Amino acid sequence: MIDISNNKELTLVSVFSGAMGLDIGLEKAGFTTKVALDIDKFACKTIKKNKPSLKVIEGDINSITSEEILKQAGLKKGEVVLLAGGSPCQSFSTAGKRRAFDDKRGKLLLRFIELVEEIEPEYFILENVKGILNASIKKRAQKWKNSNDSSLTDEEKKGSVLKYILNRLNQTGYEVNYALLNAADYGVPQTRERVFFIGSKYGGKVEFPKPTHSKSPQNGLMPWRTFKDVLDNMNISSCTFKPYSDDRMRYMKLIPAGGGNWRDLPKEIAIEAMGKAYYSGGGKVGFFRRIFIDKPCPTLLTSPLHKSTILGHPFENRPLSVEEYKAIQQFPDEWIIEGSIMDQYRLIGNAVPVGLAYQIGISIINHRKKRY
Repeated sequence: MIDISNNKELTLVSVFSGAMGLDIGLEKAGFTTKVALDIDKFACKTIKKNKPSLKVIEGDINSITSEEILKQAGLKKGEVVLLAGGSPCQSFSTAGKRRAFDDKRGKLLLRFIELVEEIEPEYFILENVKGILNASIKKRAQKWKNSNDSSLTDEEKKGSVLKYILNRLNQTGYEVNYALLNAADYGVPQTRERVFFIGSKYGGKVEFPKPTHSKSPQNGLMPWRTFKDVLDNMNISSCTFKPYSDDRMRYMKLIPAGGGNWRDLPKEIAIEAMGKAYYSGGGKVGFFRRIFIDKPCPTLLTSPLHKSTILGHPFENRPLSVEEYKAIQQFPDEWIIEGSIMDQYRLIGNAVPVGLAYQIGISIINHRKKRY
């Protein structure tokens, strides 16, 4: 019989580990990471640099068996308290082609569900982008107006990915809860919205943590933390960043200090800067953007340099630095990110904010305590 007593070590198996933002937060809550897995060599180098004693598996999760993962973790089937990971999100992102499970990256989410069945943890956490809520399994070649079109198949309708995931997760025998969480509501200086699925093998659904912060604070909630809070708490001697190109720098110098974007440019200059995008639809809020000093940072992306995703410093003529990225995502100051500057941006930008991961970890631990 498997020991699920309250005195059992809170073992964590981490997959799609990246720079370990999720795992650092869960460890702060009380979990102990036993093994980490990622295909990215710089993610693995980062983990080994900061946690030299931790077992790290570098490779394609589709080619690695659950038996190998458990062996490296020093655990048996059913002994893992928590399996956690955020599978690659590009196939469900509203900014991408949204090819869902036709994209090999989308299939990795299904592999995570297989690992749940094979490893049988007490709990699991699966994280992904907001777009997964409305994504369709199949996308038509021609444009269609809405998901109520009677000619659409079930797989072509909006939300069919979510429906499939929930059906698949429910087949595992776990009680599953899911929610769209905004990191800013949990003390993270960033308005980052992500979907979390939490599964429990025992004792019913895990409730998500209640917000601690609010854009309009009341009832004891604290105000959202801002980028100014980040700067006030940073203690660094230098900033690491990749400069703008001369072309981008010319326009960024014209964006107002303190926060703004291309809409603050004179019309003729905005048309020149934006090109064809000026006449396209959508909000285009990421173009030529200085983040606001008195607001949370927008969602950190894998690069603060691309024309449509610029994350510029409020006052200096440069993108946010690697150190500022780390601080916004709440990585410890001493946590070293390996790779080139662009690799570092990517690894940090893909991470789950540490503070949000901590709150989710506490919710799972509190749920577990109620069983005894």
